[in-house]
Amino acid sequence: MRHIRMAAAQAKALMVGREQTHTRVWAYDGQIPGPTLRLRQGEPVRITVENRLDEDTTVHWHGIRLPNAMDGVPGLTQPPIRPGESFVYEFTPPDAGTFWYHPHANSLQQLGRGLAGGLIVEEAEPVPVDRDLLWVLTDWRLTADAQIASGFGNGMEAAMAGRIGNTVTLNGAVPDAEPVQAGERVRLRLVNSSLARIMGLRFESHRPVVVALDGQPCDPHEPEDGRIVLGPAMRVDIVLDMQGEPGRGYRVVDDFYDGLAYRLTSLTYGDQPIRKPNSDTPIRLPRNPLPEPDLAQAERQELVLQGGMMGGMGGMMGMPGMGRAVWAINGTSMTGDGHAGMPPLRVLQQGRSYVVTMRNETAWWHPMHLHGLSFRVLSRNGKAVPHHQWADTVMMAPREAVEIAFVADNPGDWMLHCHVTDHQTAGLMTVLRIA
Repeated sequence: MRHIRMAAAQAKALMVGREQTHTRVWAYDGQIPGPTLRLRQGEPVRITVENRLDEDTTVHWHGIRLPNAMDGVPGLTQPPIRPGESFVYEFTPPDAGTFWYHPHANSLQQLGRGLAGGLIVEEAEPVPVDRDLLWVLTDWRLTADAQIASGFGNGMEAAMAGRIGNTVTLNGAVPDAEPVQAGERVRLRLVNSSLARIMGLRFESHRPVVVALDGQPCDPHEPEDGRIVLGPAMRVDIVLDMQGEPGRGYRVVDDFYDGLAYRLTSLTYGDQPIRKPNSDTPIRLPRNPLPEPDLAQAERQELVLQGGMMGGMGGMMGMPGMGRAVWAINGTSMTGDGHAGMPPLRVLQQGRSYVVTMRNETAWWHPMHLHGLSFRVLSRNGKAVPHHQWADTVMMAPREAVEIAFVADNPGDWMLHCHVTDHQTAGLMTVLRIA
């Protein structure tokens, strides 16, 4: 069994490019983002996490279908890792793909101050590309002296779009350019580790082909309108055939928010092509061993997202002592990060297929994440979703209804929550029990 050790602690990072300006962060092994963990599909791993912070922490292995006791939710699935203590996570990743890891304790501060890292589970057979790149994209709110601004948990932001920052980094630094060569084929793994920022990426003069969502292979396809939409916690694997002109640069632009487009980075070509582009041979990733839901026999459930600014919840409160709630699912709110004794909203029968309709009755976007399982995304507002898409985090537009399906094959109490972290901690969270 492979054994990995890492520690969460305060650190300094050079994010903004000025040599004399270091940002005080919280980091795994002193790195922003944390070390990229490369695991092998079907091979067990033991990861010892040491807590060198001054507060409790945990690690959630986002998107991995693992045993409930390894899921990293304090109180619900494990005791929190106290300062000066360690916790050993052991699991065998069943799926190849792009995942990530982050705390599920004091999430607003810990994730917002830098505790996140990429996790790649490699396929048994290498995928035929020239390069395999990981971009961990993170949104920060920095002060004029490049320090992380205070004010986490602002009530107004929690009721709206969440804490959106003023600086976006790529693999821990404000990006300048990504060097590429004409003719090469690149697998680019995109991870959005932001607290709240939704991204819509366009690759100027290039045609990205989506080959996986949240680590799960899909039918290769070009995204609608050429834009890759990436909500917090979501991952998209794309294949880019570098068909630009040698010596030129091509912008990668995030234009999700109207009137607020900016250049994220540029694909900058070297002077010598490595070969002629080979865009006629598409890449299809091997499927992971996901159980297919039986749609004809599936039990149907409905979850309704409520609240937020313009949502009419008014003074709805959360669990006693857990803070004020401004969001709810089916009229109930769970605030914070998870704790012992959280009652399940639904009890699902182990081994049974379920079709769940989630209705967003709010005026805001919500990337809804389900722990412990991956699900088929069947439809949006009654229209079938193409390309055989699986996910663990589904983006929901305001007033949108999304239909998902899964087999409840992983027993335990599993969190379901919005991954706009302000929304989660202000009530948009619940528990589904599989028993």
